[in-house]
Amino acid sequence: MQIQVNTDHNIHGGAKLVAYVTTELASSLSRFDRWLTRVEVHFSVDAAGRTDDKRCVIEARPAGAQSVAVTHHAGSVDDAYNGAVQKMERVLDTKYTRAHDHKGGDTIRHMESVDDSN
Repeated sequence: MQIQVNTDHNIHGGAKLVAYVTTELASSLSRFDRWLTRVEVHFSVDAAGRTDDKRCVIEARPAGAQSVAVTHHAGSVDDAYNGAVQKMERVLDTKYTRAHDHKGGDTIRHMESVDDSN
């Protein structure tokens, strides 16, 4: 999975921000590696004068499927990023994990039996 980080001219962070986001995002989305080819993260500042003026957009591009994007607004870059990651995890969990594992788990047919003959 390739991770690309983009910022507008109002966001300061440079290489340190890119390294942090790349490492954390790779860890957070590692269970979706087999489906995702690229993830793009965009940081920007909305100039609307609100307190929640930092925005983080995360776009995940699965192989052979349409891309999925989430947006989170917050007062800081860290909060915007963390909120967007949580949203993306929920979206991908719904799209892939639950779709491939009926009701999110194994059936009782695949569980080992327990012998309680005491």
